[in-house]
Amino acid sequence: ISPGCDAYLGSGKVMDKCGVCGGDNTTCRLVSGVFQHSLNKIGYHKIVEIPAGATKINVTEMVKSRNYLALRSRSGRSIINGNWVIDRPGKYEAGGTMFTYRRPNEIRSTTGESFLAEGPTNEILDIFMIFQQPNPGVHYEYLLPSQRATDQQQPNPRPEGSFQCLTFSMFRYEFFSVTGTTSISSNNFFYRFLHSGRMYPPHFSDIQVPVVQPPRRDKEYMWKMSGTTECSASCGKGFRYSTYNCVHRVNQVQVSNTLCDSSSRPSPEEEACNLQPCPAFWDIGEWSECSKTCGLGMQNRQVLCRQVYANHTLNVHSSRCRHLEKPETTSTCQLKICSEWQIRSEWTACSVPCGLGQRSRKVLCVSNVGDFVPDEECNMNLRPSDVENCDMGACAKSWFYTEWGNRCSAECGMGVRSRGVLCLINHISTLPLEGCDSERPPDSQVCNNGPCENRMEWFTGPWSQCSAECGPGSQQRSVVCLVKSEEGFTVMPPYECSSLDRPLSQQSCNLKACRAKWYHTDWSACSQTCEGGFRVREVRCLSDTMMSSEECDEQMRPKAKENCNPRPCTPHIDEKCKDNYLNCNVVVQARLCVYDYYKTTCCASCSRMASRR
Repeated sequence: ISPGCDAYLGSGKVMDKCGVCGGDNTTCRLVSGVFQHSLNKIGYHKIVEIPAGATKINVTEMVKSRNYLALRSRSGRSIINGNWVIDRPGKYEAGGTMFTYRRPNEIRSTTGESFLAEGPTNEILDIFMIFQQPNPGVHYEYLLPSQRATDQQQPNPRPEGSFQCLTFSMFRYEFFSVTGTTSISSNNFFYRFLHSGRMYPPHFSDIQVPVVQPPRRDKEYMWKMSGTTECSASCGKGFRYSTYNCVHRVNQVQVSNTLCDSSSRPSPEEEACNLQPCPAFWDIGEWSECSKTCGLGMQNRQVLCRQVYANHTLNVHSSRCRHLEKPETTSTCQLKICSEWQIRSEWTACSVPCGLGQRSRKVLCVSNVGDFVPDEECNMNLRPSDVENCDMGACAKSWFYTEWGNRCSAECGMGVRSRGVLCLINHISTLPLEGCDSERPPDSQVCNNGPCENRMEWFTGPWSQCSAECGPGSQQRSVVCLVKSEEGFTVMPPYECSSLDRPLSQQSCNLKACRAKWYHTDWSACSQTCEGGFRVREVRCLSDTMMSSEECDEQMRPKAKENCNPRPCTPHIDEKCKDNYLNCNVVVQARLCVYDYYKTTCCASCSRMASRR
């Protein structure tokens, strides 16, 4: 009989996926989906909302990543991985149910994080992702009751005149069908009769009930309580249950349990035990990311004093853990050696023939293997200057400016129009000039093209620098939706501009071709497991178009062969491996060691032969 189907005992009905005995899976509906949005801002991003009444909740990351799942109530209370604190995997109570938080093994597993709960929930819960790297996709699903659920769960009415009798005694209870009527007087049993879905109280006087035809059973044996199980927990509240054995009714001697009626076996009684709190312990969280991508950095972890009581793990004051040494909460870390700055050119000529100008030189960040890498991988505080001022002597200068532009900056309302204003050397006039120390002429003035009506438009910021100094890269820019009115511009949600073509926020770029570089494969397996071998790999010089090239620096060429496994070979000696016959050398010569019988009886000789091979 399926759990939860007790009311239909003997009917052969089973529980469907919706938890309905004998149901047809139509009283609930499955809600599922995959969160695959591309994210670019580190932080919390909402994945899905779990409504009240949800059951069989499963939220699982499709591939392991450095992202984390987080659970939060609609009131804003953080339940799992909130406030930038990563909790340990385990069970957490939320929304009237228990959530199981699983995190895969950091090395061997490819499965991502998951939240699992049976439900049902009694409030709305929100699932978030703490984004740190490209989203591999998060699958979510849960069950919700459908409109038919209420009608389906009502018990079917019994036909008129149909009865079932439930008989209780000291040791068992039975269900059996009955027909006819008879008169029963009060005795040591307690009767209740179920008729048309209603319970009638017992009357210990003669009443007319259906004729009871209990099945004939062997009454020679009976169930007897023999003790209790071990407590399920050594502290913090566990449970133990009564156990029953089959005994002879007369002499109380224990016999095989098969001699007793299994349907009359009493249900185990539950008793709480070991109620004293468990000793407090330090609960250690995982280390955070290293604060530096290269060089010496710091990492942190959460260390909490916790104690188990009543099957729940609670945070307690740190003084309760004073008998234990507190683990470190901070540690140094170093992911790799930092790259260094290199000056790759001499200073250029000054940008002006006279007066103050600028000159520049090329400063690049170079990795410890000689590759050019992004500037962020070098210490920006130690970067040599690549631009400096230069003074070419006094110049005769004057203000130069263009005519005012015909275009107003605003299509409607108040705007500005501009002109170019420069302080330049006068190469034409030979008259002495006053210089550019006087007040600078204005380069903008107000203009008005009439009143505006509110209108939406996309606003784009400047493109960022290319992500690669050579070869293909990418660059980004900000794209926001603005509404223009008499008062100015107001930022609006992106969907307000959905009727307009959205400008690109990312594009490819290629500043220049990269020079040829050395590429190599992984090392092969070592040719020997001991006493020295070698391993090899293939090394090629490739251009930025991935074609063979001869422009690589031979002094930087990676090794294509190296020695490995220099340790001496130490054969394993099995003391139980010996020859049981004197003529085992004949077995070896006849090449019979491949058979298990000879391999066992002539173990030492066969092992020596295998070792020589």
